[in-house]
Amino acid sequence: MANSRGPQIPVVVLAGFLGSGKTTLLNHLLHRSGGSRIGAVVNDFGSIEIDAMAVAGALGDSAVSLGNGCLCCAVDASELDGYLARLAAPAAGIDVIVIEASGLAEPQELVRMVLASERPEIMYGGLVEVVDAAEFDATRARHPEIDRHLALADLVVVNKLDRAPDADRVLGLVHSLTEGAVLPATYGRVDPEFLFDCRPGEERVGQLSFDDLHGHGGHEKHSGHLHSGYDTLSFVSDVAVDPRALMRFLDSRPEGLYRIKGYVDFGAHDPGNRYAVHAVGRFLRFRPEPWPPGADRLTQLVLIGTGIDADALGKELDACRGGGAEADEQAMWGVLRYVPGSEDEPGTP
Repeated sequence: MANSRGPQIPVVVLAGFLGSGKTTLLNHLLHRSGGSRIGAVVNDFGSIEIDAMAVAGALGDSAVSLGNGCLCCAVDASELDGYLARLAAPAAGIDVIVIEASGLAEPQELVRMVLASERPEIMYGGLVEVVDAAEFDATRARHPEIDRHLALADLVVVNKLDRAPDADRVLGLVHSLTEGAVLPATYGRVDPEFLFDCRPGEERVGQLSFDDLHGHGGHEKHSGHLHSGYDTLSFVSDVAVDPRALMRFLDSRPEGLYRIKGYVDFGAHDPGNRYAVHAVGRFLRFRPEPWPPGADRLTQLVLIGTGIDADALGKELDACRGGGAEADEQAMWGVLRYVPGSEDEPGTP
């Protein structure tokens, strides 16, 4: 059985070609993260670090700026490890690290570097690719490699939709090029909950609570807002979950399901641990951790998406209950593939 670890800081790779809106999106996250503290590795291509200056006010000493070179070429994995170690130091109080790559970076190489990290206090948190809807055709003509980048992405943010005269066509095209989730956006406005856990009990100015996501208080009041089309499902079970059934559910999750987070009780399959689950788009991670003393043995999950059938998903999760009464190590093999440090760890189903 996999060993439990202490809390780990997720490292999210934010990529996209020049002008797609990565810095705007990062600034939005910085100003809407509430109590969560974001550290950033900002990588400009050029000697004047414009992107770094754009986020410096919000980040203060929680940023590492790498100018005049593409991150995947300018540093090696061990050097990046040093930067991540600085941001992950307990004294920094960082909750999540975002690597904003230059517009010329190679996402696959950046992901490889993060996965190669030897820092036990961090974990890879997924690849988010930002595209400019208004310039998407022109970008593909100049950079045909964008198709490969989209195929790698766990979550694709289709930005600047308000400027695209044929937004539906662009969204459909992006859907055809990626197996990851596709999230429409304008002005880089993406809810932080889609990428990382915000600290509970902290109000995020201008952002939504789970009550807002559920539409409490009337959808009419929220129509046209960033979150008006989002749906959520909360699932709680005091009956242990069958790991095989849960993996079947996760492998078949719909493309509009952007985010899954919470804790899973696998019962006798691993009685000493609960499993924290973190999914962004198609990216998936489990992390075993000891049950807190006196904690109720519950599975608690929150699912966030758009255009999802919450009732149907709830029934599918209900069908995952049970199967945890008797220990079966083989039943956990599918889960352990997505535990950091396990032998086969692809990160995406």
